[in-house]
Amino acid sequence: MNIRRATTADAEGVAKVQVDSWHSTYQNIVPVEYLNNMTYESREQKWKAIIKNQFVCLAENVEGRVIGFANGGPARTTDYPEFTGELYAIYILNEFQGQGIGKHLFEAVIDHLKKQNMNSVLVFVLEDNRNKGFYEKLGSRKLDTLEIEIAGRLLKESVYGWENISSTL
Repeated sequence: MNIRRATTADAEGVAKVQVDSWHSTYQNIVPVEYLNNMTYESREQKWKAIIKNQFVCLAENVEGRVIGFANGGPARTTDYPEFTGELYAIYILNEFQGQGIGKHLFEAVIDHLKKQNMNSVLVFVLEDNRNKGFYEKLGSRKLDTLEIEIAGRLLKESVYGWENISSTL
């Protein structure tokens, strides 16, 4: 396995991981019409733009296939002013979960945020996401519960935070 920073040439692989992960993780949580509207092609275009403007790292298997990714940067909300950074996303294909890949991707994002002088980090996670314990295992603290709407369905979202990432990892 290899962890490296993504380039725009990786957008197709990142898009496939995102779409496939959403289908395996959020089935019976997020409305099916929303999941069905997530296409590789539409997500690839979005990821090309995101990769140009944000820190995105990916995990590749030994054959060079993208099997996971994560991205992060400045906190996108001022609702938690003591938190300067945010882990925007972390997704790993279902068949590769539980192998430590998520921790490596998390570490890459945290290292990047530290270099940008962001010493506290937020992450937003759907309450029904079976993988939310991952963030707790990495030392986060639950800060809040919010309600968000996805395709007309109200869902609960947990807000987790690391107050001092210099002591994380």
